[in-house]
Amino acid sequence: MNENNLNFEAALVRLEEITRVLESGSVSLDDSLKLFEEGVGLVRFCNEKLENAKLKVLKVNTSEGE
Repeated sequence: MNENNLNFEAALVRLEEITRVLESGSVSLDDSLKLFEEGVGLVRFCNEKLENAKLKVLKVNTSEGE
């Protein structure tokens, strides 16, 4: 999945898909590892988006208090 065209919601949907496939046990070890690696990248992407959103909220709250 291309992170340039990815948003938070789409990343979560893809993570859910990956989770379902991995939990089903229907893929080979090699494919499982590839999916796991993709999932790790998506988690990092989502965490970064959440952290950026948190910083924006804090900045807005801080500027309103001045």
